[in-house]
Amino acid sequence: MAPPITLLTDFGTRDAYAAVMKGVILCSNPKAVIVDITHSIEPHNVQHGAFILATSYSYFPKNTIHVAVVDPGVGSERRGIILKTPEALFVAPDNGVLSYVIDQLSLNEDGVSEDGTEPAVVRLRRGIEAVSITDPRFWRNPVSPTFHGRDVFAPVAAGLSLGLSPYEFGEKTDVLTVLPIRKAFIDLSGDIVGRVVHIDHFGNIITDIRSSNLPPGPVNVYIGSTCIDGISRYYQETDGLTALIGSNGYLEISLRDHNAAEYLEAFIGDEVRASQTL
Repeated sequence: MAPPITLLTDFGTRDAYAAVMKGVILCSNPKAVIVDITHSIEPHNVQHGAFILATSYSYFPKNTIHVAVVDPGVGSERRGIILKTPEALFVAPDNGVLSYVIDQLSLNEDGVSEDGTEPAVVRLRRGIEAVSITDPRFWRNPVSPTFHGRDVFAPVAAGLSLGLSPYEFGEKTDVLTVLPIRKAFIDLSGDIVGRVVHIDHFGNIITDIRSSNLPPGPVNVYIGSTCIDGISRYYQETDGLTALIGSNGYLEISLRDHNAAEYLEAFIGDEVRASQTL
């Protein structure tokens, strides 16, 4: 049985772009199983796509092919790549959209500076491999400089699902581009400082503060000028704003029966603090 193919893009659902990618895959492999992770990544926000991919890919069967296309540099000199891990294959532009996956797998030995602002190039550790997508035999012809999702990444994913080796698509490489990943940290006052990394369909505010980052005992959560007293167990446990640990293990802020992000005028990148209650 062919492995499933997932799609994650910032294409939205109003236009036909995502459907066209599926059509290209099905033309090569009519039996392909295609699953949408999401097409609602914030437009051009590579880091947002990287985070959502990293929180979802591990729930799929082994050897699933994950196609991630958040690609503001489409048509430029940036490479297309296939990343091969023990659990999955990833097809994406080499622009940092695999940064959180790489970070989770500890593929780079030196790490990425949390204070950096520019993408960095890291070397993959032994056992994890990558291929530059350079062989045009597998691309649609002609290749549009504005739609590599259709003309490059979709046909490559289809070929992989039919059993082609990643090494048939180009040359092996041991370096990839990653974005600086800011992680929650403890500031001089002892607070846990993180940021908003995702706002879901319900308006829940997901942060990069993990449950393991939180101190023991009672905690207050601050976003902007708002303070939320304590950590709840589930969304409906309290009235009003609630702080809780979501299903992916990250601190969330929700508003019972309403949209917390709209209510708080919160955006991706906003600071969130967790402070131990004395």
